[in-house]
Amino acid sequence: MSQLSVTDRPGAATPAGRPAAGQQRRRRSTLARREAWTGLLWVQAWLLGFVLFTAGPILGALYLAFTDWKGSGVPRFVGLQNFIEIFTADPLFWQSLKVTGIFALLYLPASLLIGLGMAMLMNQKLIGVRVFRTIYYLPSVLSGVAVAILWNFVFHREYGILNGFIGLFGVPPVPWLQDPRWVLPALVIMQLWGVGSSVIIYLGGLQGIPSELYEVAKIDGAGWWHTLRNITLPMMSPVIFFQLVLGLIATFQVFTQAYVMTGGGPDYGSYFYALSIYNRAFVELRLGYASALSVVLFVIIVAVTGVIFKTSKAWVYYAGESR
Repeated sequence: MSQLSVTDRPGAATPAGRPAAGQQRRRRSTLARREAWTGLLWVQAWLLGFVLFTAGPILGALYLAFTDWKGSGVPRFVGLQNFIEIFTADPLFWQSLKVTGIFALLYLPASLLIGLGMAMLMNQKLIGVRVFRTIYYLPSVLSGVAVAILWNFVFHREYGILNGFIGLFGVPPVPWLQDPRWVLPALVIMQLWGVGSSVIIYLGGLQGIPSELYEVAKIDGAGWWHTLRNITLPMMSPVIFFQLVLGLIATFQVFTQAYVMTGGGPDYGSYFYALSIYNRAFVELRLGYASALSVVLFVIIVAVTGVIFKTSKAWVYYAGESR
């Protein structure tokens, strides 16, 4: 039987002085572990914040959803009683869901169209366009309470700027915040004022479209509409999809505007779902029931978002995909 050579022995060095394969694997494994521990060390602040302020409250709300708790004492387990009450004996649940759904149907399409249209205007190479980009973005950095108080003056029935403007055309004053028929359109108008944050995202997507596509379309004689339909919209569909998902989640969590401006009125016309959760938890002190409402809201958002993801295969196009 032949003996092993020096280079065949485990852990021996190669003739060129390099370590053997086993030693190289151990060294790579040590470096990988060291890199993993270094990464965990740098993200531990975020992990701690996630556990304390996100994962912990979510698990706590899930537990409280099956209890009757008024904020003090030991929560009393009631099983599915809170959820049964939500769907069978709480008319305000359906009213808040209706208000939130109507607001989403009014706001989301308008915000997508206006945001993309403004971004296309801001993408033009014009003098002073950077100043306008800053102006349109400024409302998105203001406090929600400050914005709500400002728009309270705008929508005032007697002294509001908006009624003063439409009065120039002979239109009588509109009770924006006092009539259930007008309160949601008023809140949609106010929300669209802050669409500048989405304009920045749309603008980044537009500037990422290769200019060669537009040059080829121009050579082929394509007009504005065909260029928009066959180049801009398909290339921007991932950004539109992103904005749609974020906008949907945000509309289901509208609270500050309704709480500050209307308190849910008039006649529960602006009684949003998040405002319903707040009233149940901190006005009626039914924290277990409010937690159950939060769980239902979470399920609704996940279900609607899942439908959007499922249908996105038909209208969202990514570079490199073959359809």
